[in-house]
Amino acid sequence: MQRCLELAAKGLGSVAPNPMVGCVIVHNNVIIGEGYHQKYGEAHAEVNAIASVVNKNLLAESTVYVNLEPCSHYGKTPPCSDLLIEHKIKRVVVACLDTNPLVAGKGIEKLRNAGIEVFTGVLEKEAYELNKRFFTYHEKKRPYIILKWAQTKDNFISKFPPFIREENWITNNESKKLVHTWRAQEQAILVGTTTALLDNPALTVRLTEGKSPIRILIDKELKVPFINPIFSNAAETIVITEKKEVSVNNVTYHQIDFTKEITPQILNYLYDKKVTSVIIEGGRHTLQSFIDRGLWDEARIFTGNKYFQSGIKAPVINKSKSNSQMIGDDELAVFTQ
Repeated sequence: MQRCLELAAKGLGSVAPNPMVGCVIVHNNVIIGEGYHQKYGEAHAEVNAIASVVNKNLLAESTVYVNLEPCSHYGKTPPCSDLLIEHKIKRVVVACLDTNPLVAGKGIEKLRNAGIEVFTGVLEKEAYELNKRFFTYHEKKRPYIILKWAQTKDNFISKFPPFIREENWITNNESKKLVHTWRAQEQAILVGTTTALLDNPALTVRLTEGKSPIRILIDKELKVPFINPIFSNAAETIVITEKKEVSVNNVTYHQIDFTKEITPQILNYLYDKKVTSVIIEGGRHTLQSFIDRGLWDEARIFTGNKYFQSGIKAPVINKSKSNSQMIGDDELAVFTQ
C-alpha cells in the first residue's frame, strides 16, 4: 500500500478534479504489475497496472492493492471495478473509501457481489491525507483552501505604497521557487484588486515545471487594466466582478452580488467549475476574510529575514503551527484546521 501511495502522488497537479490513485498487483508476494492515474481524462490506476502485467493468467490468483475504492460508474473512462471483475482478481486491498456520491461504497459492493475478497482500511489515514483536496471537495462542497503569505520578522506583509517592487520582496529565491512548485500542484490561485494593481503578479509557473493554475481575480469595479500580467495568455483567468458575465478568449468575467457575502459565492462558483483546490495569495484583506470565516484548510506562512518597521500588517491566524522548517534563511510555518 505504501508503494500505491508513492505511485499515486505522481499524479499531483495532473489529475484534478479526479483523485490521485496508485495500484500495485501482487502474485505470491511478488509485484507483477503497477500503475497510477497519470492525467485527467486518461486511464485510471487499475487499468494501467493490469496493462503492465505480462502474464494475465496470473491475475486470477493475485491481490490488487489500491489507495482508493475502485470506481463503479462511467465517467471519462469505464468503471475500474468492472475491469477487476472481468480479470477475476482474487483479492482487493483498499486504503480508504471514495466519498464521491457516485461511488461511496458501490465499487466495493460490486466487487464483493462478484465473489472477490475485499479488505479496507490499510494506511487509511495516509491515503486520506494524500487526497485531502478530493475529499474536501466532495465532503464540504468547496475547494481545498490553502492560504499563503510572506511576512517580515516584525509582522508586515508589505511596505506602504508607493514602493519599488524589488524592495518589497520578503523571501529568498529558494522560497519563491517553492511557491511556484505549489502553484503547479493546485488548480487555482486567487488574489484581490489591490494585490494585482500593486504587485503586477503573473501568478504563473515560471521557476519550475508544471501547468499554471487558473488565476482568479476579485475585481468588483474592473480597476485592473487588461495589460496587467494576470491577463496574459499563459493561463486561464476568472474575474469576479459586479459588472458583467462574459467570456473573452482565456478570460471569464463572473458576476456576483457584492452587497452580499462574496466568499461563499466565489467558493460555490469554483465548486460548480470542479475546482478542487485554490491558493489564496491575496493581500491582508482578502486573506483575513477567509480566516475570519473559517474558510481555510491549510496556511503556509513564510517569515523572511527582514524588518520593514512600518507598512501593511500581516493577517492574524489564531492557531498553533503544525510544523515548520527553514528554507534558507526563511522560516516556513504550516498551520492546519
